[in-house]
Amino acid sequence: MGRLAVAGADPAAPPAPAARSAPAQQPPAAPPVSSKGIPHPARPGFGTVGRRVVVRANHFLVEVADNDICHYNAMAAIRHGNSGTQLQTTVGPAVAALRAGGDAKQAATGSGAFLVAITLWSFSFVPPVVSQVSISPEPKARRLNRVLLSELIKVHGATSLAHKMPAYDGSMSMYTAGELPFKSMDFVVKLGHREIYVTVSRSFFSKQFGAAKDIGDGLECWRGYYQSLRPTQMGLSLNIDTCSTSFYKSIPAVQFVKECLLVTNPTQPFSDRDRLKIKKALRGVRVETTHQQGKRSIYKITGITSVPLEQLSFPCNDGTLTVVQYFKQRYKYRLKYTAWPCLQSGNDSKPIYLPMEVCEIIEGQKYSRKLSDTQVASILKATCKRPQERENNIIHMVGHNNYSADRLAQVFGITVANQMANVQARVLPPPLLKYHESGREKTVAPSIGQWNMINKKMVNGGTVHSWTCLSFSRMPRHVVDRICDGLVQMCNSIGMVFNPRPVIEVQSASPNHIEAALRDVHTRAPNLQLLIVILPDVSGHYGKIKRLCETELDIVSQCINPKPNKNKQYFENVALKINVKVGGRNTVLERAFEPRGIPFVSDVPTIIFGADVTYPVAGEDSSASIAAVVASMDWPQVTTYKALVSAQAHRQEIIQNLFWTATDPEKGTPVNGGMIRDGVSEGQFSHVLLHEMDAIRKACASMQRDYLPPVTFVIVQKRHHTRLFPEVHGSRDLTDKSGNILPGTVVDTSICHPNEFDFYLCSHAGIQGTSRPAHYHVLYDENCFSADALQMLTNNLCYTYARCTRSVSVVPPAYYAHLAAFRARYYDVQAEGTDGASVASGGPAALRRLPQVKDKVKEVMFFC
Repeated sequence: MGRLAVAGADPAAPPAPAARSAPAQQPPAAPPVSSKGIPHPARPGFGTVGRRVVVRANHFLVEVADNDICHYNAMAAIRHGNSGTQLQTTVGPAVAALRAGGDAKQAATGSGAFLVAITLWSFSFVPPVVSQVSISPEPKARRLNRVLLSELIKVHGATSLAHKMPAYDGSMSMYTAGELPFKSMDFVVKLGHREIYVTVSRSFFSKQFGAAKDIGDGLECWRGYYQSLRPTQMGLSLNIDTCSTSFYKSIPAVQFVKECLLVTNPTQPFSDRDRLKIKKALRGVRVETTHQQGKRSIYKITGITSVPLEQLSFPCNDGTLTVVQYFKQRYKYRLKYTAWPCLQSGNDSKPIYLPMEVCEIIEGQKYSRKLSDTQVASILKATCKRPQERENNIIHMVGHNNYSADRLAQVFGITVANQMANVQARVLPPPLLKYHESGREKTVAPSIGQWNMINKKMVNGGTVHSWTCLSFSRMPRHVVDRICDGLVQMCNSIGMVFNPRPVIEVQSASPNHIEAALRDVHTRAPNLQLLIVILPDVSGHYGKIKRLCETELDIVSQCINPKPNKNKQYFENVALKINVKVGGRNTVLERAFEPRGIPFVSDVPTIIFGADVTYPVAGEDSSASIAAVVASMDWPQVTTYKALVSAQAHRQEIIQNLFWTATDPEKGTPVNGGMIRDGVSEGQFSHVLLHEMDAIRKACASMQRDYLPPVTFVIVQKRHHTRLFPEVHGSRDLTDKSGNILPGTVVDTSICHPNEFDFYLCSHAGIQGTSRPAHYHVLYDENCFSADALQMLTNNLCYTYARCTRSVSVVPPAYYAHLAAFRARYYDVQAEGTDGASVASGGPAALRRLPQVKDKVKEVMFFC
C-alpha cells in the first residue's frame, strides 16, 4: 500500500543489447575514472620482507561461464486491488500514469490484496531516461522489491519470460543470461511473500542456523552469514563469514514491556523515563493485532501516547468515546492494562491507538539501536569462536547453501569453490622499542605482539606535582587511599615523577552532586595538573565527568573503576595513560633516533594525521556526527598526538571542517605528510579523497605560498568480513596463544585488489575469538611508498600505542582519532536529553556546535 513516483522524462525503450564481439588481444585497460575523481595509485609491487607462510582466507573462488548477460530496467508500482479482473483493468492506466510522472493512485485503487504493476525494458548498458524511482513509504531494505520480482518469475517465468531466470539487485536493474523475447512489457502480479531468510544488507539471518539466544530487554540474538562477491587478484571471490545480530522477540507487546522495564503490575503507571524508553525501543516496529477473531492487521508503531490508555478518547457520532469503551462495545474485549500508555500508529493528526495487550511483535525485525553493555557481552559470549571453530562453521555454511545446486547460479553458469582460498602471506618482524636509559632494560623486542614494563622506565616520564582524588564510590576512605598510594607508587617506579601527597585532601561525594563536587575541587585547586576520579558504583556518569572536566573546568582527569581490588597490571595500564595525559611518552621506536631509521619518516620532517567520523546510533536523529582529527607532534618519534573534534551533519561521512585557519608562528612546516583515514566505506573512497585532499591542500597553501608537501592518503577498514586462518591449527610456528595467526601477518596477494595498492595486516595478537586483520587501501601517494616500506611503517607504528604494552589492531593515529571522536560524543549535552528523534520537524535537528576543549586539556592526549 503506497505511492510510487517516477521523476524524469518519458522513458522510451532503449535499443536491445548489441551482439558481443570476440575479445581483442590487448592488455586490460585501467578502469574508467570520473572526470571529478582522482585515480587511485597502482600497486607498486609486492612486499618481500618477513617470513613467508600460507594462510587460508574465507574467500571462495567463483567462476562465471562465458555467456551474454542482458541488463533490464525494472519499475514496480505497488497498488491495492481485490481481484485479478480489477487488476487487469487498472494496470494499463497505472503504468501510463507512472510513465507520465503522475500519481498512479488515481488509476489503480481498491482494497484487499496487494497488486503490483511491473515494467521491464532492455538497454545496452546505457542508463535509461528515468532518473529516479521511489516507493513511498520507502522500504528500509530491498526485501520488498525482491519479493515482487520473485513473484513475477513464479507467475510469468514459463510464459512471457521464456524460462529465463533473472538476477535482480533489489533496485532497478535485472540481468538475464540471454535476451528476453521482448523489448518492453508490462506485467501484473499479486504480491506474495516467500522469504526464507531475513536480509540485513549483505547478511542473511534465520533461526535455521541455530536457536535464538535471549539477550534481555525483549531482544534475542540470531545467527546468520554474510556474503559479498569481490574482484580480487585471483578473480572473482565470494567472501563468506558467520555473523550474529539482535532482533526483537516475537512476543506480545505487554511481555516486551515487562522484560524491558521489569514491571508486572497492570495498574502501575509509567514514569516519564519508562515511557521514553519504550517509545525509543518500539518506534518503527511492526506489530500485529490479535483482538479480532479471524483477522490480524499489521501496523507500524510511530510513537507512544503521553497519557494512560484509560484517559484516551476520540470523537464519534454521539460525542466522545474512550478507547476502553470502544474496545468493550465493538470487540467485546475488556482491556486490563489501562494505566499503561497506548501504542500509536499513523500520524499525530490522525492517530491510530493500539492498546499494548492486543499487539504482538512480528518476527524477524532487526533491532538497530544501541545495545547495553550486558547485551553486547551476551552476543559476544554466544558468537565468539576460536579460529578453528569459526573456520569449520564457515565451511559448514557454504555446504548448507549448496551454491552448485542453486538454480540461478546454474542458469548464469556460476560455480563456487567449496574450499577456502590458500593465500601467500608474510610475518613481519616486530620493531625494537626504546625505553629510558635509567632502566635496567633500555630496549625491548616484543614477543608475539606483547611485552611488559618490568625493569623498564618510560622514555619520557611526566611530572605531576599537583593532584588530588575525588571519589564518587561508596568504598571506604582507607580503600581509596590504598588505591591512590598504589597508583602513585607504580607511576614513580616506571619513570614518572609523581608527588606522593595530594595538593588538597582526598574527598568523597555523592553521584547526585557530581558537578558541584568537581567545581569545588577546581575552586580549591585551580592549577591542578591531574584529578583522579573514582567512578560511582552505578555506571552512566563517566561522560558527564569528562564533559565537565574537559570543556568547562580545564582539568586533566583519570577515571578509576570502583572495584576495590586492583592488581599491579591494572595500575601499570593506568600509569601509562596518566603519563601521556601529563605530556610524557611511554616508548618510541628505537630506529627513530637513527638517521634514515624509519623510511619516509626519519628522512625529512613528517606529520602523520589520523581521522575518523563516528555516527549516532540508529534512531538518534537529534545527534550530530562527530569528526576527529589527530596529528603527530614529535617528529621523528611520531608517538605524541593532539586532537581536534567537531560536530557535523547527521551521518555525514565527509569531514566538513577539515580546513580552517589559525595562527601559530612557533610551528614549522613539515616536508612530508600522511593521512590515515578510518571509517570510510568503499563506495565513499573517491568522494572522501576528493573533498579531504582539497582541504589538506588549502591548509598547506594557507601556511605558505606554493607549499605543497607530498601527501599519502590511506584508508584503514576494520568493518569488513575477511578472516585469515593458519594453515595448520595449533602449530606454534603459525599461531599465537589464542590460536590466531601471528601478529605481523600481512597479505597483499590473491585476495587483494586486482591492481590498486592495498593489503591486509593483522598487527595484533588475539585475545579471544578470531582476529580480524585491518585492511589498508592507499588512495593517494605522492611519497611513492614501496609495498615493504608502507607495510613495515604501519606494522611498526602499531607497537607505539600509548595505553598498553601490546601491539594494536589498527595503526595508532586512526585509533586515537576514533577515541577522540567517541569522547566528544559526551560533549553533546542536548542530544543526551532528547528522546532520540525530531518529531516536530520530521527530520534531524539543527546542527549544534560542540563546546570547545579547554586549552590545558587539548595540549595533551586527553582522549587516552
